[in-house]
Amino acid sequence: MTEDHRHCIVCGKPTGPDKFFCSPSCEEIFKTQQKRMRRSRLIMLALFIAMFIAILVMSAFRGSS
Repeated sequence: MTEDHRHCIVCGKPTGPDKFFCSPSCEEIFKTQQKRMRRSRLIMLALFIAMFIAILVMSAFRGSS
């Protein structure tokens, strides 16, 4: 049987059972990816809200004419 272990969530190398990353560089890569994803989600949410408001404004002007 093999020892209890996990794999690094960035590169897939085996790590200890209590670790998620094999090295500090993999941890930094993961944090950078998380920041990028968070920023992308925020931008998409802002675009959806802006589109929703634009549709509401356009329908309000169309209805008042």
